[in-house]
Amino acid sequence: MATRKFNMHMLLHSAALIEDRLRQRLARLGVPPRQARILDALDNVGSASQADLARAFHIKPASMSTMTMRLLDAGLISREVDANEVRSNILKLSAAGQDLLSEIRAAWHDIDLLIDDTIGVENAEQLADLTGRLRDGLGGQTPAGELKDIKVDVQNTTPK
Repeated sequence: MATRKFNMHMLLHSAALIEDRLRQRLARLGVPPRQARILDALDNVGSASQADLARAFHIKPASMSTMTMRLLDAGLISREVDANEVRSNILKLSAAGQDLLSEIRAAWHDIDLLIDDTIGVENAEQLADLTGRLRDGLGGQTPAGELKDIKVDVQNTTPK
């Protein structure tokens, strides 16, 4: 019986190894990878509702609630009631969250350097290009891009 090679296993395993290294690096800062990405997305879009963040990151609202509570407790984001929807909260990056972002981005840079050192700069650039095309081809985009799209959709919605 012939053994079939599934390319996606190598991609998934490599991604898991990279995320483990990132998790270790971010542990020094006290923030897991997904929470770091939430801070970055809020920096890029200014503010967002918890529900919009859950949609943009493709996670369950309950999981986003847990993450945002941890970020609120750490003083990295702030929350205020949405003036247009009193049952919704708007989340924004706090000054402490803004300060932490430079360290988060330094950690991301360290991981990029690890990839460069492991497979070479040219291959790392090609890998980034190919994985970006794969993400886009599968209908994905960056969470900040999805949040911007959500905001545009909401602004273009007219009540009937």
